[in-house]
Amino acid sequence: MNPSARIDQLIAELTDWRGKTFAGIRKSILAADREIIEEWKWMGSPVWSRDGMIAVANAHKGKVKLTFAHGARLPDPDELFNAGLEGNARRAIDFFEGDKINERALKNLVRAAIEYNQTKSKKKTPEGTQAKARKSKKA
Repeated sequence: MNPSARIDQLIAELTDWRGKTFAGIRKSILAADREIIEEWKWMGSPVWSRDGMIAVANAHKGKVKLTFAHGARLPDPDELFNAGLEGNARRAIDFFEGDKINERALKNLVRAAIEYNQTKSKKKTPEGTQAKARKSKKA
C-alpha cells in the first residue's frame, strides 16, 4: 500500500474528532505546495516532505500532534506552535477536540519549512563544485 493510501486508511480508522482534524491538517499541508510528498515512516507515522522533511503527524488519545522537524528555525507569527517549545530543533502543534485549524497560518508555516529545507540543501552543496564541473567540461 502506498503512503497516501495508508494515510487515508489511518484517517478512516479515526472515527472520532481526531479523524476530521487529521484530515483537515493533511488538506492544509498538501494545499500549501503541490510538490509535497507523503511518506509513511517510523512504524506508522505520516510524514510530509519537500526537499527534506517538513512535518510528521500522530493521533494520540486526546490530541493530534503535528511536529515540524525544524520548527525552532521557522518564523511563527501566528503562534501556532504550542508544544515542544523547549527543543533545539523541533516544534509541534497539539490540536485538541474543538480546536479549529488556522488553514492560512498552517500553510504559511509549511511554506516556511519548505523554504528552510531548500536553503539548508543549498548550503550543503560545496562552493566551487559547479565551477569545477564547468572546467572539467572545457578540458
